[in-house]
Amino acid sequence: MTDEAYIDLCLALAKKGRGAASPNPLVGCVVVKDGAIVGAGYHEKFGGPHAEINALDNAGDNARGAELFVNLEPCSHYGKTPPCADAIIEAGVKRVVVGVIDPNPLVSGKGVERLREAGIEIRTGVREERCKDINRFFFKRVSEGVPYVTLKIAQTLDGKIADRDGGSKWITSATSRRMVHRLRSGYDAVLVGANTARADDPRLTVRMTEGRDPLRIVIDSRLRLRATLKCFTERGDRTVVLALNETKKKARKIATLRELGVRVVHVRKARDGGVDLKDALKKIVGLGVNSLLVEGGAKIFTAFVVKELFDEIRIFAAPMFFGGGKSAIGDVGARSLREAKRLEVVEVERSGADVFIQMRKIDGG
Repeated sequence: MTDEAYIDLCLALAKKGRGAASPNPLVGCVVVKDGAIVGAGYHEKFGGPHAEINALDNAGDNARGAELFVNLEPCSHYGKTPPCADAIIEAGVKRVVVGVIDPNPLVSGKGVERLREAGIEIRTGVREERCKDINRFFFKRVSEGVPYVTLKIAQTLDGKIADRDGGSKWITSATSRRMVHRLRSGYDAVLVGANTARADDPRLTVRMTEGRDPLRIVIDSRLRLRATLKCFTERGDRTVVLALNETKKKARKIATLRELGVRVVHVRKARDGGVDLKDALKKIVGLGVNSLLVEGGAKIFTAFVVKELFDEIRIFAAPMFFGGGKSAIGDVGARSLREAKRLEVVEVERSGADVFIQMRKIDGG
């Protein structure tokens, strides 16, 4: 097998850590000796051994004189676990192939340099784009200090997320809803605005598939939502409310939410009087969130698009028209074709009776 093929195997292993490794990156590792795989492992959960340690333990004495393949640069500092670079050196590995350099300033280049100084042959940049993509959540948080933001929209073909009376259950098929639940399980947090929380009273949990429940974040700028909503009363300890700093004086309401386990995080006010989303995203990162799935509603979607604070949009489009009703995205300020917000289509597939489209933002688009 080629170096590229072994890194592809590392990526396949790394994916097994989705939903458990965050806020750490997804990492897979294989140890190869005389053309045979003698050890393999991945980062199974946050706080647990890293992929390299699991692979070396799996290889045992066979690691001496072997080659080690890993999709992300081995760490070189003490965190929750000892440096992986030191473990690789002690195991007697002769060659290390790295998919991509770790963007974390604590590591970036230092792990590779430590291995090289120990006389280990190094190759980097193998399947680099694939390795970056699998950890795009981690890369975004480390490089920009904010989570990777995905807008998830369930709509009709004419872009409506609700009919004239506000009805939206269910626009898309059961197949699409199951796909959304799988999507949720891969994100650290899911966010909705006050209008969506009030109108739909959603649980925002993972129910139609196996997987972890994300942290639930509700924007309630003035703390007006009733405390009997499901996201407050059912596992309130997994819910965070973002409110304006001025609501700190609402001691009784804050106390009621805290009794339910709900955390209230205060953020700055934007010029329009609502929550400053840039400040909100910084506060969300502080909660240990690498990735954020925004599920509505229209006001929230529009704000993220206008301020260009999203990374991708995932649309589930049902084959129907409302004509009237509530549009998913409102006025984003484009007055001509030239000013249109443009996206890159990543994937299109059928989802039951619906069409699923994954798109990413084009810088400057």
